Amino acid sequence: MSIGELAERFGLATHVLRHWESMGLLEPARAAGGRRRYTTDDLYRVAIILRAKEAGLGLEDIRRMLAVRRPAERRAILEGHRRELAERIARERASLRMIEAALDCDHEDFTHCPHFQAVLTERLAPTRRRR
Repeated sequence: MSIGELAERFGLATHVLRHWESMGLLEPARAAGGRRRYTTDDLYRVAIILRAKEAGLGLEDIRRMLAVRRPAERRAILEGHRRELAERIARERASLRMIEAALDCDHEDFTHCPHFQAVLTERLAPTRRRR
């Protein structure tokens, strides 16, 4: 598969694939004349990169995760990102509950609604500083 075909398959610009290659995320085979040729393994690699980006990992984190050879190291990287993603999802769910409470409120000003305020009680707790 050519770079154009791969880019089109995933809705990417070809320069994105070239950038990923320059970072060591992709290593396409080279055909005659130095043209990039992508295999099924490369398809899965691009899918991993895209899904990891959607999960909030940066390209350098993805490169590091894919570069390590020991499964334990890869798992440790993923476990750290899983914790971060779970925390982010929890915050987003709390935000969604707040918006839904405001939209479901019959009060003229939802900020004075007891139900809306009840949804905010967990946010009233002091925030712990990260070290």
